[in-house]
Amino acid sequence: MALIAPSLLASDFLHLEDACKMINESDADWFHLDVMDGRFVPNISFGIPVIEHIRRATKKVCDVHLMIEEPEKLTPAFKKAGADILIVHMETCRNLHSNIQQIKALGMKPAVAINPHTPVEFLKDILEDLYHVLIMTVNPGFGGQSFIPHSLEKVQEMKKMILKIGKNILIEVDGGITLDNAPALVEAGADILVAGSSIFQAKDPKEIIRLLKRIA
Repeated sequence: MALIAPSLLASDFLHLEDACKMINESDADWFHLDVMDGRFVPNISFGIPVIEHIRRATKKVCDVHLMIEEPEKLTPAFKKAGADILIVHMETCRNLHSNIQQIKALGMKPAVAINPHTPVEFLKDILEDLYHVLIMTVNPGFGGQSFIPHSLEKVQEMKKMILKIGKNILIEVDGGITLDNAPALVEAGADILVAGSSIFQAKDPKEIIRLLKRIA
């Protein structure tokens, strides 16, 4: 059964407390928190102070996705803020192995994200050090984008790589996830579904989460 991680990026920032309460009361497994710096991606979202407050509002896993340049400079601060999992982008890390070791040393679970244009094979030499891999199924930076169909093949390729090394490494997918494409993604090998707009723009977000969980 796949894990469901609602993305707060798609929520109403004026009512974050209500969004946290909804996720806490739902069948969701994780909070997915997107941090954007306006450099690596053309948008700015929220940062450490907001995550600190979210951490105090939930006992569920905080899955923090850093879409930022030089993540190593802020990694300790995100640990202090309450991140359980810290995701860095392969495209922003000059010394990816060092980034991963830093995350581990601070007591967080490490994950690496790859953009739609980045081949999964690029993760071959770092894969065994990861808790999970995040395959972006849209270009990072904005919510509400349409799912890129080729992403299914990338999930399948990543699953084969993981099975080959015999490790329990999870596959997360993020971007344009809906009730329509979730079954195919899970069948392809996805373990974690990040959903934003399809949840927060629904009349009944809890019901969408329940249905995603049932599909998974």
